Formats: sequence, structure tokens, C-alpha cells
Amino acid sequence: MTTRIKDIFSAAEIEQLTRKSNLAGLWVLLRTWGVSAGCFAALALWPHPLMWLLAIVLLGGQQLCCAVATHEAAHRSLFKTRWLNTRLVDWLCARPVWLDVERYRQHHMHHHAHTGTAQDPDLTLVDMYPTDTAGMRRRLLRDALGLTGLKRVLGLFLMDIGAMHYTVSGDVRWRPRAQRGLTVYLRNGLRNLGPMVLSQLALFALLWACGAAWVYWAWPLAYLTSFSVFLRIRALAEHACLPGGSEVFANTRTTRAGWLARCCVAPLNVNFHQEHHLMASVPYHRLPQMHRMLRVKGLSDAPQGYWSVIKLAASRSA
Repeated sequence: MTTRIKDIFSAAEIEQLTRKSNLAGLWVLLRTWGVSAGCFAALALWPHPLMWLLAIVLLGGQQLCCAVATHEAAHRSLFKTRWLNTRLVDWLCARPVWLDVERYRQHHMHHHAHTGTAQDPDLTLVDMYPTDTAGMRRRLLRDALGLTGLKRVLGLFLMDIGAMHYTVSGDVRWRPRAQRGLTVYLRNGLRNLGPMVLSQLALFALLWACGAAWVYWAWPLAYLTSFSVFLRIRALAEHACLPGGSEVFANTRTTRAGWLARCCVAPLNVNFHQEHHLMASVPYHRLPQMHRMLRVKGLSDAPQGYWSVIKLAASRSA
């Protein structure tokens, strides 16, 4: 039997938990781009290889923060004001990491409707787990070296021009030949690729105006490398190695996140993923409160950390 949220929380508790805030959304934008600006400034002042490494790691975390903010906006919960979710987040969070709020929303609602079942469009992100230790190392190495990122870029390009159906998982589905062609590619490319390219040009121009255009390249480098690592760890923590089925307590996991995890793989309380699937209208800044309430009601246990989940996902015998 599927858990009903009204059997867990009172109407007053639901009203409190789902209360949105424009200030909380604004803080996300200021913090994300403030940290990113600090990374670019540090690189411009101290262009040491170790600083490049640190900046790429931190920028990958901020790119994941942009992706999670896009996820929140897709649920219309990052901001209280509707257009801030659909327009501001689209330009300041989604486009810089090659997403867009509307197409992501359409895909993601199917994930929520079919989580843990054969119809879940994100199932291919986690159905290879558990793997063995060598398999996990290979996947993470491909992520860190940029090979996964290059594959993702190619897929996004083909989706944006309309050659493939849009997805954020690894489920590759080509459009019928009748729906493809040069005219279709040009029209779709202008509509879908254009805003992403404009966002990159704007970031480059801003850094150029600051006299450090060359530090822009840390952004695509992070996108191809550390961002890919963090995406994988986030995905396997949320839904990998679980019983599955339609019951949220069996198909979704909440993970404990320390300060390092929050900088890299768990921005905006995204580690409270079971709570999010229980009630997707709860904004990110109220998820820890929801988790505490579930613990008090005896419905949630102390979560395991990210390292424990990674070991679980790599626990299959070779």
C-alpha cells in the first residue's frame, strides 16, 4: 500500500512544511554564484595547478547546485513567485549547466509518478548497481577524466537539435526519421542550444571584462569532470541498491551529508531525498525539519553516509 502524506502529517504541518520563500531562493543564487566568483578570482590571482584542481572541484559542486536549483524550480518550490522559478532560475541556473526548466520538469514528473518501477525514466541511472569494486572505479575514473562528460555533451547536443528524445538519464531513444532533418535540427538547435550558448558567452564576457577571460575554462573543465563525478554519486545515493516498487520508503533513500558532501554532492539539502519524494512541494530549506518530524514519528531511521552508500553500490562480488 502506498504511503499517503495525510496519514503522516496534519493539515497544519503540511501547510508549514510547504511554505515557500523568495528570500530562500535568492540566497541560493547569491551563494552559488558568490562561491563561483570566488573560485574564478582565486584562479586569476594564484593560477597554481593545485588551485586549478581545487577550483574545478568547487565549481563542479556549484554546477550541481545549479542543477539541483533547476530541480527545485521544476517543482515550483525554489521561489514563492512563479516566474522566478520559470524564468530567473532558467537563465541563472539551468542554462549555465545545459538544462532548461520546462523540459526538465516534463521529464522529472514522470520520474516522480513511476519511481522505482519499470516505467521510471531515471531507472537507467542506477540499474547497474550494485557493481563490483573494479566496476565502480572504472565508472568514477571515466567521470573524473571527462569521458562521461564528453558523452553527456554529445547526447545533449543530439537532444537539443531534435535527433534524440530529451532525457536526463542514460536512456537513449532516437526520434523517427520522419521527425528529423536539417530544417528540424536548425530550428530546434536555435531554440534549445541558443540560450545555453548565450549563458556561456555572458559568463565569458563577464570574466573578460574583469581582465581574466582565461579562467572561464575552469567552468567547462569542471562540467566535464567533477560535475560528472558528483552527478553519479548523487544519483546512486538517491535510488540505487533499494528494493524498488511504488512505496517511497522502499525506492528512495535519505543520506547523511557532512560539510564536505554539502559542498560537492549534496547541495540544497538534496540528500533528504526520501522526504522530497514523500512530499515534493516541500522547499529545500524545510526538508531537514521534515526529516526530524519523520524521525520523531518513528517513520525514518538515522541515515547512512555517502561513503557507506558508495561501498554498498560497489559490493557485488567480482
